Amino acid sequence: MANATIPPAHAERKAATTASIVLAFASVYFFWGSTYTAIRIGAADMPALLLSGTRFLIAGAILLGWCRWRRLRLVCPPRTMLMLGLIGLLLLGCGNVGLVFAEKTVPSGLASLVWAVTPLYVALIEMALPGGEPLPARGWLGLLLGFAGLVALLWPSLHNGLGGNRALLWSIAALLAGALSWAVGSIVSRRARLKVDTLVAAAWQMLIAGAFCTVLGTALGQWPQFHLTGSAAGSLAYLITGGSLLGYTGYIYLIEHVPVGKVASNTYVNPVVAVLLGIFLLHERPEAAEFAGMAAIVVAVFLLTTARVKAKGNRQPVEQIPAK
Repeated sequence: MANATIPPAHAERKAATTASIVLAFASVYFFWGSTYTAIRIGAADMPALLLSGTRFLIAGAILLGWCRWRRLRLVCPPRTMLMLGLIGLLLLGCGNVGLVFAEKTVPSGLASLVWAVTPLYVALIEMALPGGEPLPARGWLGLLLGFAGLVALLWPSLHNGLGGNRALLWSIAALLAGALSWAVGSIVSRRARLKVDTLVAAAWQMLIAGAFCTVLGTALGQWPQFHLTGSAAGSLAYLITGGSLLGYTGYIYLIEHVPVGKVASNTYVNPVVAVLLGIFLLHERPEAAEFAGMAAIVVAVFLLTTARVKAKGNRQPVEQIPAK
C-alpha cells in the first residue's frame, strides 16, 4: 500500500500515449497490490514504526529531490505545511503503520481485503459531514454487501482470537483502525484543496510521516528489534521503489490523463493481486469464508466506486482513493 493521498489535478495535462497509460495501470495494479506481500516479509524482522519510518523518509527524500530537479516549487506556506503534515500522519503515520503492525500476525491477503473496505468508510463519513455526498441505491447495495463481506472475512480470525489468540485480535483492531485513519486522511486531503503540486505534497507527507515514525520508534527503543536481514532489506527496497515511488507516480499520471472511474479500478484489483501473491509466494491458505468475503468485498467496492462516479455526473471530477 502501498500508500498516497487523494491528489487534486494541479498540474497541466500533457499528451499521453497508449503505452504510457498501459504501463501506468500495470504499475498501480501490480506494485500496489504486491506491497502487501512485501510488508508481510519486512514486518517479520522490523517493527512497524521503523519499517514505515525508514521507508517514507527515504522515499520522501528521493521524491523531493526529483521535484527539485524538475524545478517545482518546494517551499510552502506554514499553514500548508501543517496541513500536509496532518494528512501525512493520518495516511502514513497511523494508517500505514496500522497495516504494517497487523501484517506481523495477519496474512497479507487477508490484510489487503480488510483494507479494501476503506472506500466504504469514506462513503459513510462523507454522508455524515455537512454538505456530504448522498449515495444512490447502487451505493447502498455496495455498502451492505461490503460490510457483510467484511464480517465473513474476519469471522475465522475473530473466532480464533476470542479462543485465546489475543495477538490476532490486536492485529485486526490495528488493521481496522489503520483503514479508518486512511479514510479520514483521504477526506481531509480532498477537502483541504491545497495549492501545491501533487508530487511535492506527497514528498512532504512522506518525509514528515517518516520522521515522526522514526523518532517515535527510537524513543520507544525499537532499534534492537530492527534486523536488516537480506529478506528485510529486499522488502524495504521494494516498498520504497515499487510502492512509494513507481506505484504512486503511476497513479498521479493516470489521474491526470484517464477518467477517474477507470483509475478507481485499482481499489478492487489490488486485493486480488495481493491474495494471489500471498498464495503463490508466501504459501498462505485462505479459508472458504475468506474467499467468500473476498468476492463480496471486491464486488461491493466496484458497486460503490461506480455509483459515486455516476452520482457526481457532470459536476466536478471525482477523486478516488488509492488502495495502497
